[in-house]
Amino acid sequence: MLAISNLSYFIGGRPLYQEASLHIKPKDKIGLIGMNGTGKSTLLRLIVGEYQPDGGSISKSNECTIGFLNQDLLSYQSEDSILSVAMQAFQEAVEIQKKIDKVLHEMEHNYKDELVDKLAKLQHQFEDLDGYSMQAKAEEVLEGIGFKTADLQKPLKQFSGGWRMRVMLAKLLLERPSLLLLDEPTNHLDLPSIQWVENYLKNYEGAVIIVSHDRQFLDGAVTSIVEVANQQLTQYSGNYSFYLTEKEERKEIQKNAFENQQAKIRQTERFIERFRSKATKARQVQSRVKALDRMDMIDDVVDDNVSVNFNFRFTQNPGRTILSLKDVSKAYGDLQILKNTHALIERGDKIALIGANGKGKSTLLRIIAGTEKIEGQREMGHNVRMSFFAQHQLESLNIENEILDELKQAGTDKTEMELRSVLGCFLFSNEEVFKKIKVLSGGEKSRVALAKTLISEANFLLLDEPTNHLDIQSENILIQALQQYLGTFVIVSHNRYFISHVANKIWYIEDHEIKEYPGTYDEYQDWRARTQSEMQVEQPVKKEEKKAKEKPMSADEAIRKQEGEKKRKKLEKDLEAAENHIAILEAKLSAAEEELAKPEVYAHLEKLQQVNERYEQIKKDLEEMNSRWEALALELDSL
Repeated sequence: MLAISNLSYFIGGRPLYQEASLHIKPKDKIGLIGMNGTGKSTLLRLIVGEYQPDGGSISKSNECTIGFLNQDLLSYQSEDSILSVAMQAFQEAVEIQKKIDKVLHEMEHNYKDELVDKLAKLQHQFEDLDGYSMQAKAEEVLEGIGFKTADLQKPLKQFSGGWRMRVMLAKLLLERPSLLLLDEPTNHLDLPSIQWVENYLKNYEGAVIIVSHDRQFLDGAVTSIVEVANQQLTQYSGNYSFYLTEKEERKEIQKNAFENQQAKIRQTERFIERFRSKATKARQVQSRVKALDRMDMIDDVVDDNVSVNFNFRFTQNPGRTILSLKDVSKAYGDLQILKNTHALIERGDKIALIGANGKGKSTLLRIIAGTEKIEGQREMGHNVRMSFFAQHQLESLNIENEILDELKQAGTDKTEMELRSVLGCFLFSNEEVFKKIKVLSGGEKSRVALAKTLISEANFLLLDEPTNHLDIQSENILIQALQQYLGTFVIVSHNRYFISHVANKIWYIEDHEIKEYPGTYDEYQDWRARTQSEMQVEQPVKKEEKKAKEKPMSADEAIRKQEGEKKRKKLEKDLEAAENHIAILEAKLSAAEEELAKPEVYAHLEKLQQVNERYEQIKKDLEEMNSRWEALALELDSL
């Protein structure tokens, strides 16, 4: 479907890619990973043609359509409702709907046969484009990624950048391009929305390339990983967890090959040194010198699993109680966030505050910080020293300062050597500590702000989305830092892997109250799943109890029920047969797609035509069978 061959691309003389290659097939689900600055987003822009390669080529088949979600879309604004913006995905159907509305308006004043014919043709076209279900599809996707039904008619411009990005994601998903490029799609999503998108992409019919630092999202959404490193694209079959295992095995093989080659080089060099001056060995010496020159050198393994050791120290040790909230209420006009709720934070608590956007997580964090007015009592414990990290604090960094100077202004008595050691933990080494803040990327600024927070000697941390803009390696460093931190913290995060590794308590807001689960995120997930499963079991039991109280059926009702049951069983059998037929056709279609992607097929026009005709026939049969399945499903549903 799309082939990247010997790609080279340079930025200011620095190579991002050198002769890198990658082949993308239909239905591939690829996670694109790598450290910040290695060129992941650049690769997506090269694929869509925004940037031009300095060498090599990027070629795609004529049928390949591309949809690209990128951070530039944050600035997009419109007077149209978010539902209307999302429905722009069905542009042709929307245009026909406008024509239908115009004809209907004309017919109110002038009912002519030619208008009736025109209306019938337009309605037929509209039906062929599945126009009657496009609004329902748009509503389903918008609500799936977190919008309330009441929000759908609000103008796009009323929403923040993150919510506008969600609308653009919905529009892109509804367009269903054959290749979907997603650059950090989870950055502006809450946990329920991330899980919805994950399931949607898992079943997406086209190919997907996702740039993401969310490991659990990658595990659920992709079937292969492409790592950007050393100006190359290295592909691993399997999800992110498989990639970690496979990479370790490849590193071990490379390490052994490197050590064997080094041993051979040392042995050869000793032979050359020993017999260099002997005329009888001159030919053998020259042969070994040439062999060394011709040898393809194997690189040593670079360990990118950074292990860090933070030395946290507090000038004040707090009491047992860090903070308590009593009978706290908070509302914005008619919007009630909290009502007469209680909460207690004790020394050593590592709390993850989770839930959907709009539930009040950031508001609660500000209440804990003391910057939000409330009804009720907020009491800070003895000797508590608090530090608050949020994304907007990146803007408070002095852009003219060097990184090291910025940390010196954090108000601690650490020496320059200690500060450089902290910066080394956050991947700023050697001369990099003298970089000015203004030249740093978003991820690098985030690392500086986090370093400032952690060296503040605070014994109580509030962290709002600390992993945003961090690559996986930086996220791993933050996890290690928080695991070594002896104080107390509350974190708002939608990164499931992150919170599962740092939190020992889970908070969530439900029915305007702060609820607590006293365990890890994984344990919370298991408990939540069990609770929902028990509720689903209870509902059928209640239905059976209600059924038992109902009066007995008449003879006619019993006959009708028996006939309906027979019809239902036949429909179920037909539906199952249709599903099996669809599975067979999908397998045949996939095989035909793979054959179409083969270079040897493209080389012979007659062969290409034969394969293409077979592909189109299978596709047609599949569409017909899907239509039959839908008709059977609707009939069964009506029973």
